[in-house]
Amino acid sequence: MGITDKIRMALAYKKMSEAELARRFGSSPSAFNQRLKVGKFATEELQKIAEILDAEYVFEIVFPDGTRI
Repeated sequence: MGITDKIRMALAYKKMSEAELARRFGSSPSAFNQRLKVGKFATEELQKIAEILDAEYVFEIVFPDGTRI
């Protein structure tokens, strides 16, 4: 699952529109939609999106033995 799908799922969970997230993010809805289509966000931007959604952004690499990096 890509970051675009995760952001859209988080929006559905929070019952927030993409346009509202875009405005709170400091972007126009159309520009934000284009960013979502590409799916490239810096770590800081993902952290900001999570903050707007009252959540926490966590990136981990998890190995089969449970090791998390």
